[in-house]
Amino acid sequence: MKKLKSASSPEDAQGRQYHIELKPGDIPRYVLLPGDPGRVPKIASFWDEARQVSGHREYVTYVGKYKGVGIAATSTGIGGPATAIAVEELLRVGADTFIRVGTTGALKKEIRLGDLVISTAAVRYDGTSKIYVDIEYPAVATPAVVQALIEAAETLGVRYHVGITASSDSFYIGQGRPGYRGYLPERWKGIERRLAEVGVLNFEMEAATLFTLANIYGARAGAVCAAIANRVTEEFIPGAGVEDAIRVANEAVRILSEWDNILGGPPKHISYVALKKAGWGKG
Repeated sequence: MKKLKSASSPEDAQGRQYHIELKPGDIPRYVLLPGDPGRVPKIASFWDEARQVSGHREYVTYVGKYKGVGIAATSTGIGGPATAIAVEELLRVGADTFIRVGTTGALKKEIRLGDLVISTAAVRYDGTSKIYVDIEYPAVATPAVVQALIEAAETLGVRYHVGITASSDSFYIGQGRPGYRGYLPERWKGIERRLAEVGVLNFEMEAATLFTLANIYGARAGAVCAAIANRVTEEFIPGAGVEDAIRVANEAVRILSEWDNILGGPPKHISYVALKKAGWGKG
């Protein structure tokens, strides 16, 4: 039976983390974060090489290479609490750039099933981020990661939308879906319509926690989600667009790596003036 350092520092003598079962040196800096453990091998199937390095509870991790770039994917499970554990422990073992690769429900009629949503920020309806910092603190994605995701979607010719996401720890009540026997508190009735009226594009369950923690800890984070449902048209096709989200996330890592190498990164903001001065695009 292994012994950990302490109840306050749940890692072993090598720095292996309690939940994700990884230690420093096990993963590269770039980590994709799907919620579903089953999506990790799907992500890795697009890499040049891949191998599973851990699997404990909802946290499954593969590492490998994508177009020569070291890359990892770790599943977070569902919601903010499990996501926070993954991010906390991944930071401790050397990751500093995270891209959520998820699914989402669109709140706008024009977002078709299978389209991608690239998040610039998230409404903090989660509970976990409130533990870390006051609710007035914004949950925003890192501009460089957002830009890399846009570049990747453009390069791959994928339909995408860019804007604000809403994150909830609740799949049913907190997203305006009736609970068991139709239970739905007044506060959440029509929440999807009210959010759409103020320009929010989609509902999902992890981005707000990820963005909040990344900003607090000085890491980089973004999110790309496939619209598998539309709350306006009431359509729902599980799996719609997921492969495109995976392709875009993988390609965004390659782009970020290129920018980081040119600028001596990891920059939070990308200036094309700086990139050109450093030789980007030549040859």
